[in-house]
Amino acid sequence: PAAAGELTEVIDLSRFRKLKYLWLHHNKLHGIAFLTRNYCLTELYLNNNAIFEIEGLHCLPSLHILLLHHNELTNIDATVKELKGMLNLKTLSLHQNPLCQYNLYRLYIIYHLPGVELLDRNQFTEKEKRSMITIFNHKKAHTIQSIAFGGKVDASWNPKLPLKQKPSQRLSSDFGFADNVDKTVFDDPEDAVFVRSLKRSVMTLTSMYWDTVPTQEEKYLQEEGTETAQMLTVTLR
Repeated sequence: PAAAGELTEVIDLSRFRKLKYLWLHHNKLHGIAFLTRNYCLTELYLNNNAIFEIEGLHCLPSLHILLLHHNELTNIDATVKELKGMLNLKTLSLHQNPLCQYNLYRLYIIYHLPGVELLDRNQFTEKEKRSMITIFNHKKAHTIQSIAFGGKVDASWNPKLPLKQKPSQRLSSDFGFADNVDKTVFDDPEDAVFVRSLKRSVMTLTSMYWDTVPTQEEKYLQEEGTETAQMLTVTLR
């Protein structure tokens, strides 16, 4: 058997169906093939190994914490593909992997893994979220730029600007708002606009398109080519 810290492989752990926490950091592992049916696993520590692929990790849907820093992951697309289905994943670390050299690394991760709250020990900021939308979702960026509060938001991307979030505060519970109103107060109005844009509801209005309704004379003459009446639907957000 290998000494602690020198493991290059691990026996299949599928028989441990109720395994919840697993520490295998600071070894010499190259992959995670030993994890196949550990559906209850919620915390997995694989940092400081020699892992170059995580194929099969998508079979662990209950993961809440996943540490993979200090490994040899090079393909950011393949890595994200394995993590996409993990709806419970909140804490993720990938720093000190070759894939982190991608200049939009953090924004790419937040775009494809929106459920992750803490990446490499840092929370995603509202400004990072706005920048991500500007780069990867132009349609949504246009929507954010055009919504209320009397003006538009500058969601342009400037890689030279630091990504910092101004502190926000919560109003006291007895403040004069209904219970369904978000009581968060933002120091930066752009953060307030961004959050509001993600919470707006959709309203749909449907009415008769009167230009397509035949007149009494057209009905009487039964002119050929007369279109049937149509409905007009308008969706507002």
